[in-house]
Amino acid sequence: MTSTFFNKSTDPLSQLKGKIFGTPERSLEQAYQAALSIKSIEDRYFHGGKVTVSTANDAQIPTSVQSEFEKHLSILKQQMKEFNTSSSTQGNLGQDHLMRLFFTEGTLTKYTLEPQSSAALVPFSTNLPTNSSSQLPTPPIQVIEVKQAIAPEKTRARQLHRKNSRNSAPENAEPQVKAGVLPRSLERTINKIKNELDPNAEAEVVKSFRRSQKKTVVAIRLLALLILIPLITQQVSKLYLVQPIVDRVRDEAVTPVFLNSEMKEEALKELQTFEEELKLERLMGAAPALTSEAIEEKVKDKATEISQEFRHRSNNAVSNVFADIIAVLSFALVLLWRRKDIMMLKSFMDNIVTGLSDSAKAFSIILITDIFVGFHSPHGWEVLLEGLSSHLGIAANRGVIFLFIATVPVILATIFKYWVFRSLSRMSPSTVATLKEMND
Repeated sequence: MTSTFFNKSTDPLSQLKGKIFGTPERSLEQAYQAALSIKSIEDRYFHGGKVTVSTANDAQIPTSVQSEFEKHLSILKQQMKEFNTSSSTQGNLGQDHLMRLFFTEGTLTKYTLEPQSSAALVPFSTNLPTNSSSQLPTPPIQVIEVKQAIAPEKTRARQLHRKNSRNSAPENAEPQVKAGVLPRSLERTINKIKNELDPNAEAEVVKSFRRSQKKTVVAIRLLALLILIPLITQQVSKLYLVQPIVDRVRDEAVTPVFLNSEMKEEALKELQTFEEELKLERLMGAAPALTSEAIEEKVKDKATEISQEFRHRSNNAVSNVFADIIAVLSFALVLLWRRKDIMMLKSFMDNIVTGLSDSAKAFSIILITDIFVGFHSPHGWEVLLEGLSSHLGIAANRGVIFLFIATVPVILATIFKYWVFRSLSRMSPSTVATLKEMND
């Protein structure tokens, strides 16, 4: 038998396209030819039965038959493996392809423990019957007979549909658990009693406790490192590295005293307040009468003092920018350095959250959401953003702050509601019920 369903083309471009995109068909054809060779060996030397491997050479069977059979079987396994791992498998197969596929799979299944696996040949007795193959031992799995290759078209279509349905099953589908004779709750109780009566149960409990203790220590240590190292790095780098460099670079005669207009307005307001206080004390008689020259001298000294103060604040703000960048880098380095412990920290946090009661979970959720997306949260966001802008030496733009408050909390509230609807209602329905009752 020879294959006729591959159209040969002399066009180099078509040949290259066939080599790249025709891997499933080419592999199936080679596997089919190997299966035909194995079938020929079965018909010639084993009366159509299964090829057996015997320790003693049969006088009627040439010694080269075994090596030839093993060669064709190896080709069959390799090509079927390549066929199954190709990017496009059964989707574009025609009727002729299906006939060859069923025949090839039947031959492969006959000589392996599992379909399309590379298991060893099943050994048989050396006394091979010469007149019948009915006495051959039945393999432990269902063998696909060669006659299935010539089944009607409807039967082949149904088989292919079932196979594609199994291949296209969702990955997250839960496996079906067969029901046992006893209820699962009773089985769990029996297993629990067996574990308690086990003489090694105490050692297992101690080992499990030590394992949990080790994970907790690692998680707490990582959490402390993630908090303390960036803070310490920010302060140390600012005091001993960044701030001395900034003070040296920002020379008084070159760089401006004020980083933004808000600092200048604050300095002017403070100087005006000082000058008005001097006038008030002179008018009330609480201070000796001063000439205008003396008042101007005192105002000038105060202006110099305010200038030095705001220069220091400007240098401090610039130092904060670079120190914060170094702190973020240290945080990232800790994550890279202890990336193996991140899963332990996640498990530790999950255990803490799942260990809370439904009321405690609902209380924590309401507290956090009211702080960040609640009715009074805009005032907190405003204070937070103004403090951040002052820390970095940036002028607090009221329009930007109000725009942030009008958008970000709303987005966070929407994400939270979607999380409650999608995930929390599935993980803990009682918590969702408690949350709704507390909100009402």
